[in-house]
Amino acid sequence: MKYSWILCLCTWVTLSLTPCFAHHMAVVVNKDNGVQNVTSAHLAKIFKGDVKKWPDGKNVVLVLHGSSPDEMVTLEHLIKMTEAEVKAMIVAHQDSIRTVGSDADVIDTVATNPGAIGFVEERSITDRVGVVKVDGKLPMESGYLPH
Repeated sequence: MKYSWILCLCTWVTLSLTPCFAHHMAVVVNKDNGVQNVTSAHLAKIFKGDVKKWPDGKNVVLVLHGSSPDEMVTLEHLIKMTEAEVKAMIVAHQDSIRTVGSDADVIDTVATNPGAIGFVEERSITDRVGVVKVDGKLPMESGYLPH
């Protein structure tokens, strides 16, 4: 009886803490970009390549972290594609998508390209980029990005 109680307690603690380890993605843009809020539907169009210019006329430059599983899951849910379809889309649009190796590289690329937009884990956000609200919400707020 004592061991089953300990097992139940350990299971409860593990399940209770699991959401704390989840990584939350944030949409970041160049600081000079005037866009502060987008709908998830418009964001999906941007990442699908349907929207190629910002309201100020600058070209949209997508910056993706090539080895981020959280980014891939977010993209899958956002644009409603399978992982294979997302990867095929990235290959098909190589000329308009920059793939970098880390969140720091995403920050650097977005900070130095006026039309750039990318995903980073919320803990990687710096003051070098602007964070975009999605559907009126900021990172860590419920419903910010589909993940």
